[in-house]
Amino acid sequence: MRTILLAHVKRVVIKIGSGVISNDDGLDLDRIATICEDVHKLRQRGYEVILVSSAAVAAGKADLGIVGKPKTIPLKQAAAAIGQSRLMRAYKDSLRQYNLKAGQILLTRDDLANRRRYLNARNTLMTLLEYGIVPIINENDSVVIDEIRFGDNDNLSAMTTNLVEAQLLVILSDVDGLYDSDPRKNPAARLVSEVERLTPEIEAMAGNEDTDLGTGGMITKLKAAKRATLFGAGTAIINGRTPHNLLYLFDGHELGTYFLPARDPMAARKHWIAFTKKPKGKLILDHGAQEAVTERGKSLLPSGIYQLEGTFERGDAVRICDLNGIEFAKGVTNYTSAELVRILGKKTKEIEGILGYQYGDEVVHRDNMVINT
Repeated sequence: MRTILLAHVKRVVIKIGSGVISNDDGLDLDRIATICEDVHKLRQRGYEVILVSSAAVAAGKADLGIVGKPKTIPLKQAAAAIGQSRLMRAYKDSLRQYNLKAGQILLTRDDLANRRRYLNARNTLMTLLEYGIVPIINENDSVVIDEIRFGDNDNLSAMTTNLVEAQLLVILSDVDGLYDSDPRKNPAARLVSEVERLTPEIEAMAGNEDTDLGTGGMITKLKAAKRATLFGAGTAIINGRTPHNLLYLFDGHELGTYFLPARDPMAARKHWIAFTKKPKGKLILDHGAQEAVTERGKSLLPSGIYQLEGTFERGDAVRICDLNGIEFAKGVTNYTSAELVRILGKKTKEIEGILGYQYGDEVVHRDNMVINT
């Protein structure tokens, strides 16, 4: 069955967690070498492979005398600055024996939230693939701040899957997959082999625990799976510590947890709006406008906006909320917050008379809006 599910895959994003390729002493070079061997064999089978790799902080923290997680952002950034070159050297050395070359790409959320930079990043990645280079992506931890963080590399890997239009996301973890309860506390916990749809009940199975080596628990992996599957890519969570599990997965073995792609996937641009572009403000809609947007598929007009919060520019993403402030959609605004303050609640025919110009009737066009699922 797994072989059938993966039959259409040509391009795969592989996320490698810190807990898979590092330990208390730093990088686990043998495990990196094994993963690179699998990457080589996958490429021989005709797959295009993009790696999203954690472990820069784990690779560099020992030089700073850090045990466990760095306790401050500056310490984490310093450890990442030391460790990132070591991480890339490990991949470079392991890939070289197969005549493969690696290309490093360090990203912040701002790089993908801006549509122009998003497309530039995509062009770079596609060029690397065209020339047979293995792209290795990581968050730019040495300079990133909370406002422009992805949060974790699970999230980054899901965004990368959309960015390169991959058909599969594989998350290499230090556990076998998703269990119906915590296997560390419940010996009778069962591995969930396949998930058709990520429901609240499925999400409730995940814990929310970080480790000394990584930033994400199972909950972040489920969020990544949800984002990737909504784009139309299947997602597999498997144990990356088991040698050659990557190959076993592509051989069709039933291992880990496989999340089926959505039957009606989002278009790439709408997926970018929903999950990559960070919202800058909030629009509060009256009942009539909310119904028009959610039930009748209409664009958002200024007459339906009751209130706004935040400061934003034209082209920024905004949260679209009901009268209780609960978000039900997200979209890209055609007007700035300063302009909207003047035209909210007004008819479209009044816009030009108030502002002296008009970008369009719609504050948020339907094509630039995503309703929450």
